Amino acid sequence: MSPVPEVRVAQRALGEVLRSKVAGSDAGERGLQIWGKPGERWFVPTDPIWRVHEDAAMFPGGVAALLLQSLHPLAMAGVAGHSGYKGDPWGRLHRTSNYIAVVTYGTIPDAEALIAQVRGVHERVRGKDERGRPYRASDPHLLTWIHVAEIAAFLWTHRAYGPRPLSDADADTYVAQTGVSARLLGVPEPPTSVAGLEEVIASFLPELELTNAAAETIDFLLRTPPLPWAARPGYWMLAAGGIAVLPDWARDLIGTRVPVPVGRALGRVGAATVRWGLAGVESGRRSAPPPAS
Repeated sequence: MSPVPEVRVAQRALGEVLRSKVAGSDAGERGLQIWGKPGERWFVPTDPIWRVHEDAAMFPGGVAALLLQSLHPLAMAGVAGHSGYKGDPWGRLHRTSNYIAVVTYGTIPDAEALIAQVRGVHERVRGKDERGRPYRASDPHLLTWIHVAEIAAFLWTHRAYGPRPLSDADADTYVAQTGVSARLLGVPEPPTSVAGLEEVIASFLPELELTNAAAETIDFLLRTPPLPWAARPGYWMLAAGGIAVLPDWARDLIGTRVPVPVGRALGRVGAATVRWGLAGVESGRRSAPPPAS
């Protein structure tokens, strides 16, 4: 028996709001351009990278990634000084989600063109942090941190809240597949396994700290998000789920007091709600031609 019309209307309404917030008001049109354009792809729908990046667990994963990335002082200085995340947070989110969609699902020429465009932007981003240390967004070391923090967060939340958690072998494949675009973006040696990912993250621990810029970003993400009050409880459920998957050392730096079991329970409910909403607007949208060999 199909859902009653009122439920389907509510589901579609929620899905459209979520999709427009993350991907922009033209998300449907751009989605057709990404998934419907003929041409060879790097990946196919059965690949782990598709399974991770298409699921609602990416919502808490995105929060976890931003929190983790903010703990590197030079990476955070670049974000604070050049990204405009406070003045245009949704625009930044739209650009990020578009990048992930294109390099995951798009044709190889489109993915390579977008990566080249982002590299050009990175070349112009440079400055000094609050302690006078210089940074460049094109620095391979900083690019490596941004990459490993992002994919670790996505992997952690998918394994915690995904409908079909990845096997260990699929998790290794996911890490390796994310390295395809990362290498072209300027990451010299992206990890190719979960063990390698954990090793790279551990190597960064001596560099991580809670700077003033990071504290401002965390406050913005967790306490004063750019959302109406009615939408904040749902967002806070997702944020709690994102925090809950972070390692103890990261939660200690961030200063969260939400117990991990509570955060994980909220994350599961939040991700399931998002998944239900998006199912009302995504039917049949992802089919792609064969990938490149």
